[in-house]
Amino acid sequence: MANQPTPHPVRRLPSERNALIGPTSAARWLLVAILLAGVYFFYGFVVPILAATVIGIASWPLYRRILSLTKGNRTVGATVAIIFVVFFIVTPITLAGLYAVNEIKHWGAWALKANEIGAPVPDWIIQIPFAGPWLAGHWDQYVGHPGSLGEVVQLVSGANIGTIYRGILVIGSSAFHGILTLLFMLISLFFVYRDGERIVAQVDTVGERILPSRWTRVSRLVPMTISSTVTGMTMIAVGEGIVLGCAYWIAGVSSPVTFGIITGFMALIPGGAPLCFTLMSIYLAAKGSLIAGLGLLAWGTLELFIVDKTLRPRLVGGPIKLPFLPTFFGLVGGVKTMGLLGLFVGPVIMAILVTIWREWLIEAQDAKNESRA
Repeated sequence: MANQPTPHPVRRLPSERNALIGPTSAARWLLVAILLAGVYFFYGFVVPILAATVIGIASWPLYRRILSLTKGNRTVGATVAIIFVVFFIVTPITLAGLYAVNEIKHWGAWALKANEIGAPVPDWIIQIPFAGPWLAGHWDQYVGHPGSLGEVVQLVSGANIGTIYRGILVIGSSAFHGILTLLFMLISLFFVYRDGERIVAQVDTVGERILPSRWTRVSRLVPMTISSTVTGMTMIAVGEGIVLGCAYWIAGVSSPVTFGIITGFMALIPGGAPLCFTLMSIYLAAKGSLIAGLGLLAWGTLELFIVDKTLRPRLVGGPIKLPFLPTFFGLVGGVKTMGLLGLFVGPVIMAILVTIWREWLIEAQDAKNESRA
């Protein structure tokens, strides 16, 4: 041991000793600059890639079954999965959205007419039990005389009613951007299916260097959270919107597609779906269709009971229950930031944040208990 030669210290070149920033630091700053430039230039692709990742993780068990049917051919399996997504998810949602836009245009035309000449109180509002006179008074104040509806819109949104209606009419002008985003999402989803396991392995390698003590648990927790949130909240909410939208159409509610979409949107919020079909039932009963109103209320109650007591526990084992406020913020923030895709992405991001926060609280509590012991 004593005869072993002493290692010579690493000698720096004169250029390295006189450099303002060392080569290692320069390489790190260069990497950070490249990453920031990548985020800046490819910011428009973040939404479709994020949506493709969420949909891919949530539908991964189904993709595994497709992969087994294609004898392990990942390219063919990914292609079949994309076709499935297009026919059973993208196409129905697109058709429903286009139909709802046409219904909303009729609402805008009525609003312009009501703002021009005023609109008398509908008879069905007066006939609502208990609240009818109160609602009629507010209708006469805010809608009844010419220009009143425009004043309300100006106060709430800061824009006049004509501008809003023109925005509804030209909503199709952004269709190209939506189609392009959808195309990028489908392309990203194809590679998520085909190369998903390889991507996960690479992410795990980097994650172990960033969070060596927590990455294993976080990396397994995030896919479970995404799957349970998308299946337990978003997909069931879409199903409730479809089922109740059909019920609205059978019961004779005007604009059933639009109200079905609103119901599905509200179903993401605790108590939102019961509120929607209850209000529709009251509307039908006030219009004189008492049997249709009672039938809609009974059907909505039965459907809600079946979903909450049988389908949801079977589809999602131990779903992550979010508080009302994170659910609401995730829903509204997702739709505002990402449009329709935000229905999937927004609640998922909030679920991941809440789950990680709860994990940190558990770790902090355990460390506190150990220190006391």
